[in-house]
Amino acid sequence: MLGILIQLIISYFLIQWIQNNDLSVLGLKPSKERIKNLVLFCVIAAIISSITFCLRILFAKELWIINSSLIWQQTFNAIWYNIKSVMYEELIFRGVIFFILIERLGGTKAILISALAFGIYHWFTYEVFNDPIKMLWIFLITFSAGYIYALGYYKTNSLYTPIGMHFGWNIVQSFIFSSGNIGSGLLIQKMPVPQVQVSYFVYYSITLLHIMLFILVFALIFYKKNRTEIEN
Repeated sequence: MLGILIQLIISYFLIQWIQNNDLSVLGLKPSKERIKNLVLFCVIAAIISSITFCLRILFAKELWIINSSLIWQQTFNAIWYNIKSVMYEELIFRGVIFFILIERLGGTKAILISALAFGIYHWFTYEVFNDPIKMLWIFLITFSAGYIYALGYYKTNSLYTPIGMHFGWNIVQSFIFSSGNIGSGLLIQKMPVPQVQVSYFVYYSITLLHIMLFILVFALIFYKKNRTEIEN
């Protein structure tokens, strides 16, 4: 939490110095529309994120069971961890620097720069520098996600939008289906993992469908949406 507070302080002075503005440009003041976007986009992202696991259960015969040892403290810690990690990344990549880029370069260039930075950043978080194939794969996924997050902020002028999408995706991956780096969550995979042969179509559907749907669904939502004005 201290890190986020420091980010906000730095952001405040940065936006004052460069744009003579304040943190209202982040669109964090609650409103009915912003809270609706936060919840709606979180739910949509969570549903899409879960598709890959549903396909794994259906075609790869995986079995996910309720984690009987899960306690409330673990649940709280997992949710809090995801909130902090999402806020940290959003303030960096869709925060005041992104707003300044929009003002100076326009929306299209700013979105591309933000997405490129988001993709490169994940080379460091995943530590994949020794594997060019993984580097390319990680970059394509995170660049695409970063593009959608940036587009969401640009269209709504509020960080609630990318925060909702980002959190909805992450909480399913890391906690609901325990596939992240925070340990066992709500559902855990029963071992041993079945050895099942599937067609290339099924394999790539399991691997790519949820990512493609995430990009397509939110791109359609945002490209049809008129850009909203900043609310003070």
